[in-house]
Amino acid sequence: MLEGAFELLAAVERSRGAGLTRLSSESGLPKATAHRLLEQLVGLGAVERFVDGYRIGSRMFQLGNGWQPHPRLRSTAAEPARRLAEVTGAAVGIAVLRHDRTLLLHWTPGEAVTFPASRNQSAWPWYTAAGKVLAATPEYRFPPSAMPASWPREARAIRECGVAVDQGILMPGVCCVAAPLYDVSSAPVAALFTATGPAHRPERLADVVRRTSRAISAGLGGGDLRLRI
Repeated sequence: MLEGAFELLAAVERSRGAGLTRLSSESGLPKATAHRLLEQLVGLGAVERFVDGYRIGSRMFQLGNGWQPHPRLRSTAAEPARRLAEVTGAAVGIAVLRHDRTLLLHWTPGEAVTFPASRNQSAWPWYTAAGKVLAATPEYRFPPSAMPASWPREARAIRECGVAVDQGILMPGVCCVAAPLYDVSSAPVAALFTATGPAHRPERLADVVRRTSRAISAGLGGGDLRLRI
């Protein structure tokens, strides 16, 4: 029954709102079972019922916002991220990579770029700077399912310099620079990234992003492993 409820939640999320017939088909559950589970999920606030069908409810938003890959990640990163945004003018984020998606966990606004990190803009393709810098580490447990043939060469270059860069992936005109964050087990748990406008050169941010990532990693019990090949 629990597995069926999660299949339904996944179907609701993929469809961004659908009726019972479609959700029953996509989840592989009989319509009567799907209806019963959906109504239970509505009662829990995990799903909301609308005229045109069912959508993900606010309870899932609240639960999702409480998730983090390390119990001290948010609290440890908050002040260094704030100082980084203040010094550079860049917006600063903490993100994780889960297979093919870069997921935003924490966001500190900056003066250099206006970036709406909400309203369905908190998940991007894996090849953001934050996603690439995590995928490049040999220890990473959630690699993307498909990578270009040039990826091994790019990943080696990322490990050698300790940062990854992207242009226009989050939104047009925005450049990002990211560095990995490590815990005491030497595993990369997340990535620190800055987002700036076209007037800022990413190479000028690389060093301060690396230094800030080391400070956060130290707070998580991790070390500076950026040169590990």
